Amino acid sequence: MQVGYSAEDETFRLTLRQWFETHYPRFVSNWPGTPDPNDLVWRRAWEDYVCQAGWSGLGWPADWGGKEWPLTRQAIFHEEQARIGAPLGVNIIGHGILAPTLIHFASDAQKKRYLPGILSNRAIWCQGYSEPGSGSDLASLSTRAEKRGDHYLLNGHKIWTSFAHIADYCFVLARTDSNSQRHKGISFFLVDMKSPGVRVAPIRQITGEIDFNEVFFEDVQVPLDALVGQENEGWRLAMAAASFERGTYFIPRLVRFAQEVQALSDLAAATPSAAYHNASADPHLRRQLAQLVVDSHILRLKGYRALTQALHKGPPGAEGSSTKLHWSEAHQKLMNTAMELLQERALQSPEGSDASAALWVRDYLWTRAETILAGTSEVQRNILAEHMLGMPKS
Repeated sequence: MQVGYSAEDETFRLTLRQWFETHYPRFVSNWPGTPDPNDLVWRRAWEDYVCQAGWSGLGWPADWGGKEWPLTRQAIFHEEQARIGAPLGVNIIGHGILAPTLIHFASDAQKKRYLPGILSNRAIWCQGYSEPGSGSDLASLSTRAEKRGDHYLLNGHKIWTSFAHIADYCFVLARTDSNSQRHKGISFFLVDMKSPGVRVAPIRQITGEIDFNEVFFEDVQVPLDALVGQENEGWRLAMAAASFERGTYFIPRLVRFAQEVQALSDLAAATPSAAYHNASADPHLRRQLAQLVVDSHILRLKGYRALTQALHKGPPGAEGSSTKLHWSEAHQKLMNTAMELLQERALQSPEGSDASAALWVRDYLWTRAETILAGTSEVQRNILAEHMLGMPKS
């Protein structure tokens, strides 16, 4: 396993660090009002800025406007952007999942049509996978696409579709062979969200924000040239798309996790305790903080392992499930500890004077979803049991 980076890569890191440390504070200072790290307008604006500066298509071939960076340098880019505190973009699905899928499987005409919009960040993409009756069990999807002359007729219902309410396009898995079962007979389509018959119903989260949506496709006409690859071979594309994010997907989250562990330690040191000078001296809390430090270190090693696997071009394995499971559950523990420290401060209204407490509370509420999204903890444990421990399917 590769642990760390070469001297050349570390020199490259300094160039990126200088750019972020120059441009991100400047971008923040020029923003009208107070930037909200969870506001989609703010996140989109920073993402646009980065793409307009030429920092997109990092791993793409030069023929399609990319930089052809190796995975190590892509990883360093994501580390440095997270380190400076910049927000995740709203088009991460387009940049990180769809674009490499198109590069590998789409026709040249499809690449010419769709890749420039992703490169410039003009076109926002969402992912039409999960359905009310087939969330983690994606192979049981029932959305169907029937060929009708010069188009497909798309009907179905997707749910938990991130950013669908602001997306320009959606890549959709739909069943094109009604006689097939499970992963057979599924195709991969590129759908214009402005098409007649597409309806988006936002889902308001417990935080009050809207990131997820239901999407209804009601007799939507999808052109034949919106099919990527061959008909009924969409499952292969979907599995490849999932593998493209394995190498760098968790990097910003793991950097942020380490930062949050430090912020939690600082919060403990500043919190009065009935028995001690401050809460950080409490033995129970010290054990919790120590465990989170260990979690952060192990997650970083898992990130290196995923990167090594991707560098060796090995097939995506169960390691991704291990990282996702570990990160989501450790992140919930971190936020639970923050709530223990804040106590009654966590109950103040967000409009109160304690803005720091409000951010902790928002993140605590958000983490409730992290053991569900991108595959529930139960599904991840099944994958680990079957593929790493060799246990039979239940």
